[in-house]
Order: sequence, then structure tokens, then C-alpha cells
Amino acid sequence: MDDLTAITVPTRRRIVPEPAWQRSGGLVGYPDGMDRMRKIIDDLRDHPDGERVWLLEHPPTFTAGTSARPEDLFNPLGFATFEAGRGGQWTYHGPGQRVAYVMLDLHVPHGPLPPMDVRAYVTALERWLIASLARLGVEAGRRTGRIGVWVTDPSTGRDAKIAALGVRLTRWTTWHGVSINVDPNLSHFDGIVPCGIREHGVTSLRALGNGATMQDVDLALAACWPECFGGGVPTIRAA
Repeated sequence: MDDLTAITVPTRRRIVPEPAWQRSGGLVGYPDGMDRMRKIIDDLRDHPDGERVWLLEHPPTFTAGTSARPEDLFNPLGFATFEAGRGGQWTYHGPGQRVAYVMLDLHVPHGPLPPMDVRAYVTALERWLIASLARLGVEAGRRTGRIGVWVTDPSTGRDAKIAALGVRLTRWTTWHGVSINVDPNLSHFDGIVPCGIREHGVTSLRALGNGATMQDVDLALAACWPECFGGGVPTIRAA
């Protein structure tokens, strides 16, 4: 009988390019944003080097996640309203809020983020927000049973949400992402129950007395990306 020796053939590991970071000036309408994101996602399936982080602001808009309750939109304020297709409930987007749409292929790891792990991905997004806010001098964190990133409002002593996240995965490709309230009109949140949480309000960097600009926030997000998703500090280019 022949002596058969097992031969291990090394698997080919795909090298993941670092996502391109792009920033849009002005306000991007929500439908236009969704159309562009869908195109990026479609292209990403055929071109793995097409990962993207897109920084933008929307005009005043209410969006409904897949768990949104109609009764939680009780004063539309004349703003456009859309079904977002992401997880979560009602969210407000508007000028003064930095939105970051994150489009990654989760078939492969990204730094400390393991492949095909939705919970780990959501945790990485939260860590990224918390680290970015810390870099801006704001102590923020998670709260048990509540999605998003929270601070203690010094004026009330109560928790208030300063950053939100809502994600969707299509064949392990991520879209939608996160938002940070820099200096939005906080009264616009009064038209909804944000993220379905009635007991706590929302705040912003400006409301906390923090003078960080939108550019400061962008630079903090870029600086904190590597510790959560690997790679080097990205360069932000115009969209």
C-alpha cells in the first residue's frame, strides 16, 4: 500500500484595500443619497476595492427603520419622510449633523473586526463613535438596552443621545452607518420619538458647550478609524 502524505494547500487570502473616504459639500437629498449608496454597493460586489466611507449632511428629513411605529411620528413639521430600509426606528437627519455612510465587504476581516459578524460590526461602529467623541473632549458611552452613543447632559443630569447608528447588510455588504449631532436644530427632533426611546432626549456637541466644527469631527472620525477597522489614517477627499 502506498504511503500517502497529506498536502496542505494554503488558501488564498484576499487583501482588503482600505476604504476610500469621501466628503460631500452642501446638503445631499435623502433619495439621492440612497441611490448613490445602492450604486456603490452594487459595484462593490464586483470590485472589492470599492469600499467607501461617505461623509455628508442631509436636509431636514425623517427616516423610518424597519421597526418604526407610525405613532412615533407625531409631528412631521413639513419635513420629507422616507422608509430607510435599515434597522431601527425613527431618526432625524438635518443640517449640522454629520452622517457617515459605511460600505464594507464583511466577508473579510477589517483589522480587529472579524468577518461575517454583525454584532461585532455594530460594536465596532459604537467604539468608533465613542473614540471619536473622546478625541473631541466628550465622554460618551453605551447604555444597556439602548442603541446608540450617549452622554450625561450636565444641565439635567440625565442621559441624552449624541450619536446614532442604523445598519443594513446585503450579502454581507454594509450600508447606512452612523451620525453625530454637531450643531443641528435640536427642536427638529421633537417631531418623532427618536429611535423609539421616550425617556431620554438628544443633544449635540454645541449644546454641550463643545465648539468642534464639522471638519474637526471628520478628522476625529478619520483618526479613530484604524483602531476599530484597521489600516492607516484615511485621507478625506471631495466626493
